[in-house]
Amino acid sequence: MKKRWKNLDFALVFSPLALAGFGVVMIYSASMLYAVMEFDSSSYFLVKQLQWVLIGTFLFFFTMMIPYQKYKRIIKLIVLGLVVLLIGVLLFGNSINNAKSWFNFGFFSFQPSEVAKLGLIIYLSAIFSKKISYIDDFGKAVVPPLFLTFFIIGLIILQPDIGTAAIILLISLSVIVASGIRFRHLALLFAVGLLFLALAIPQLITPERLERFTGAYEPFSDHLDSGYQLIQSYVAIGTGGLTGKGLGNSVQKLGYLDHAYTDFIMAVIAEELGLIGVTISIGLLALIVLRGLVIARKCDDAFGSLLALGISSMIGIQTFINIGAVSGILPITGVPLPFLSYGGSSLLVIMVSMGILNNIALQVRSKSIPTRKDRQDIPTPNTRPRLRSVGQ
Repeated sequence: MKKRWKNLDFALVFSPLALAGFGVVMIYSASMLYAVMEFDSSSYFLVKQLQWVLIGTFLFFFTMMIPYQKYKRIIKLIVLGLVVLLIGVLLFGNSINNAKSWFNFGFFSFQPSEVAKLGLIIYLSAIFSKKISYIDDFGKAVVPPLFLTFFIIGLIILQPDIGTAAIILLISLSVIVASGIRFRHLALLFAVGLLFLALAIPQLITPERLERFTGAYEPFSDHLDSGYQLIQSYVAIGTGGLTGKGLGNSVQKLGYLDHAYTDFIMAVIAEELGLIGVTISIGLLALIVLRGLVIARKCDDAFGSLLALGISSMIGIQTFINIGAVSGILPITGVPLPFLSYGGSSLLVIMVSMGILNNIALQVRSKSIPTRKDRQDIPTPNTRPRLRSVGQ
């Protein structure tokens, strides 16, 4: 056990825990007023998020100790579970914000589409790790996994949850590209995707979704409705400056920025802790992504490599979409910021993903770092045999 802990990637262990802990503090700060108004307790969301962090931390260390290769053996069970959950939520789920994407058990709400992100990463990594030797055979290697991928994405679109569906599509694409697919096959996939999008747009585009584009790119044309949330986010970011107004001193969270403790938590961080707080938050998220990509590069097992890349892509893509919405680069899609936004389903899936990624790192480092016995076998200047000269 002591030897195992020596091989930990401490940057990859520290960053998720630090972000999750920081998220608890910021969620408490951003939710105090709303918690008092709705639940008569300023610590309502603090207590709930702290519970999720504690459970997530346990799952983080628990999954860290499970060899990632075992997930490959239960891939059929994972896929079956995903399909059952996603169909079940369409039939028996609860509607929140016009999306039937939640199971509500009273004391606990559960979002299956969050689990679908990790489940599909494991599935695609397992399938394509077996197909790398004949990845050039598009019909045999690439097409079959795409049917299940698009089926799962289609179930999520039916909820409808366009933001999560887009994230899963981008994650899936990153795993497929990393598996070594040929460029012409990638171009074919892109063309099919555009055709699918063109056919789906008339059904997906509703007046409400069009308002999101208006709110993102012309917020001041409807500053009291579709553009209101983004304008309040601009105010929070703009007034934060370099060092912010101080922890707990946000003005926008006092009823101006709606549900600031969820998808717009970064705006509150910017207002209270300024550019410094934003930089540290994004820096830790970027560190996780970069360390994950390094692990994927160093891992000599195709499944582990694709799995590490898929998890890193999930964190990076979700972070980009969330911050893009908060800053007005992208339409508001309701995508939470990893580790920092309020929510149990998202946090637990992210922490399990980090545990898996750390297990891959653990195995990579244990192979790359020589043991004491290995080091004794390495010749030193005093023990290295002397070479004979040419004349001897």
